[in-house]
Amino acid sequence: MRPVIPYVTAALLFGLGVYGVLRRRNAVLVLMAVELMLNAVNLVLVTADTTVKAALPHSGQVFALFVIVLAAAEIGVGLAIVLQLYRLRASVTVDDVPLAEPAPAVTPAERPEGAVR
Repeated sequence: MRPVIPYVTAALLFGLGVYGVLRRRNAVLVLMAVELMLNAVNLVLVTADTTVKAALPHSGQVFALFVIVLAAAEIGVGLAIVLQLYRLRASVTVDDVPLAEPAPAVTPAERPEGAVR
């Protein structure tokens, strides 16, 4: 069997996922693009499992199952972060998220006695 069609389909899905991650501004759409990339990896794993005779039977399908579990956990945590971001900022655009917030300045009167200056 020549598995050209599944591999090309997986490459197109992965390319669409990368494009979605790089171009989208909405955090929910970025999560959907990551899911698309993970599904492309699943397609490659299952196709390789059916075409290549490995020492362990059905190893590609087992790895695909692990990727599905990982994707479910990623979506759960990702949506929780997006919901918290929406509650705080009333927007889920990725461009508005500060990557690092500045630490508040400590005046000399607030500094503990044993602190290094």
